Amino acid sequence: MKKDKIVCRCKEITEKEIIQIIKKGIVDIDGIKRALGTGMGLCQGKTCTPLITKLISQITGIPIKQIKSQSSRSPVRPVPVRIISELE
Repeated sequence: MKKDKIVCRCKEITEKEIIQIIKKGIVDIDGIKRALGTGMGLCQGKTCTPLITKLISQITGIPIKQIKSQSSRSPVRPVPVRIISELE
């Protein structure tokens, strides 16, 4: 039996899992991220995003340049109010 390839090493998400999501109609990086959690590990998608993009292209025939990339957001941390008031 052939072992399934791990595409997202941080979250241990396999190629088979990603293909199943693509076949359900989710064909953008953010959609796959929401469905499976890819790109949310330590590498923040630097390793798996290109591999997932290639899979989407192979399965759907959509050119790589037309596949919507991952949205980036700055990390947010709570700040105590006293720190903000000290800045004024």
